[in-house]
Amino acid sequence: MELFSNLALGFATAASPENLFFCLIGVLLGTLIGVLPGIGATATIAMLLPITFQLEPVSSLIMLAGIYYGAQYGGSTTAILINMPGESSSAVTAIDGYQMARKGRAGAALAIAALGSFFAGTVSTFLVAVFAPPLTVIALKFGAAEYFSLMIVGLVSSIALAHGSIVKALAMVALGLLLGLVGTDIYTGTPRFTLGIREYSDGLNFVALAVGVFGIAEILRNLENERTREVLMAKVTDLMPTRDDFKRMVGPVLRGTAIGSALGILPGGGAILAAFASYTVEKRVSDRPEEFGHGAIAGVAGPESANNAGAQTSFIPLLTLGIPANPVMALMIGAMIIQGIVPGPNVASEQPALFWGIIASMWIGNLMLVVLNLPLIGLWVRLLKIPYYVLFPIIMAFCSIGVYSVNSNVYDLYAVAFFGLVGYLLLKLRCEPAPLLLGFVLGPLLEENLRRAMILSRGDPTTFVTRPISAILLFIAAMVLVVVFLPSVKAKREQVFVEED
Repeated sequence: MELFSNLALGFATAASPENLFFCLIGVLLGTLIGVLPGIGATATIAMLLPITFQLEPVSSLIMLAGIYYGAQYGGSTTAILINMPGESSSAVTAIDGYQMARKGRAGAALAIAALGSFFAGTVSTFLVAVFAPPLTVIALKFGAAEYFSLMIVGLVSSIALAHGSIVKALAMVALGLLLGLVGTDIYTGTPRFTLGIREYSDGLNFVALAVGVFGIAEILRNLENERTREVLMAKVTDLMPTRDDFKRMVGPVLRGTAIGSALGILPGGGAILAAFASYTVEKRVSDRPEEFGHGAIAGVAGPESANNAGAQTSFIPLLTLGIPANPVMALMIGAMIIQGIVPGPNVASEQPALFWGIIASMWIGNLMLVVLNLPLIGLWVRLLKIPYYVLFPIIMAFCSIGVYSVNSNVYDLYAVAFFGLVGYLLLKLRCEPAPLLLGFVLGPLLEENLRRAMILSRGDPTTFVTRPISAILLFIAAMVLVVVFLPSVKAKREQVFVEED
């Protein structure tokens, strides 16, 4: 009964006119940036962080969450219509979705993707509601040693699931941890690594770093090599799948939802990995494997369900432990900190309306996406014709205004420019910036819990292995690191995470 009363509180919060409005804004923005290749949910949320400073905490987080799962929907539209995934997790959808579009079945492919995503979103939202409270209770029993070990697991997992070279991903985590050290020592109050700049005594601005590394860097990369987009401009018709289509999508949707719900919790790239895993499973269990790559319905329904379920369940470690499962969740933590909220298990007990309002808004947002997306397909197709050189100067102007408005500090603009160039350089070197952001967010928390655990144990480092939960978590981190370096796993990993040009 407690679950139902909590959900009632959540829906009452999420269904208020103000929160419904921001949820709608979020899913529309998410769909828009998912449709326009080259921007992405991470970059967009980073750019919008300054705006959230002016909003109520619940409204801002509901809007940012809507952008995230809205982008999963929008990414499938471009994947199906122009064979160019708007989101990385939609790359698999393009394989069979575009072939269905070429055969005149674009409407059915879009509807299958939307309905599969809605079902997966509904189920995974229910899972978040069921599993988040018990995990929160368990998390309240964690001490400093357990939190330190848990963050080590998160960072190691982000390395294992990052694109490209494992060594480069490790280097990015290390760089993020180093950047997180800039500021004032938490125990002695001594400035460190500030280069004598007083404005950096509180540390580097999270918003400036995120906007630079993800937003500005992506813009520079896309302007350097604007790809020709061959848009399918024929009118999209026959949106309702046939009875045979429904029969053939039920199994893939159920399996994709299960795979996505499980893998979405993993730190790193759970939603992306879930889409690839779902496609592989569907190809193996199908009695028509020859159809894959030529317009298989299962090749659209499974991955789309998996990536949306993964996007939803990635909120579980955020809401229960205050640990980000991916770069977007790291940005959500940044938004919570901007609002003066300490991420972690206490959020559920101290701010139940916020906790349950976010969960309830996920289902409301998914419903909005189904109702809005299919009728507006014509609009999304027209937006694909907007050239980058028109779109991106406007985005950069809003980024600069937004970042400056947070602290009215001109050094933040210098930081955006600097980290934009750094991010662009990392992209050219094929270094995944996501582990850097996770390292930057978790770095101060990692240091704080490490030093607290050492103080409580009177300087005894064995406290991390003598406490059972901490020892188990460190063992898991070590095993993950060993496994990803095994030749067979390394080869499989390279097949799944293909570097984008």
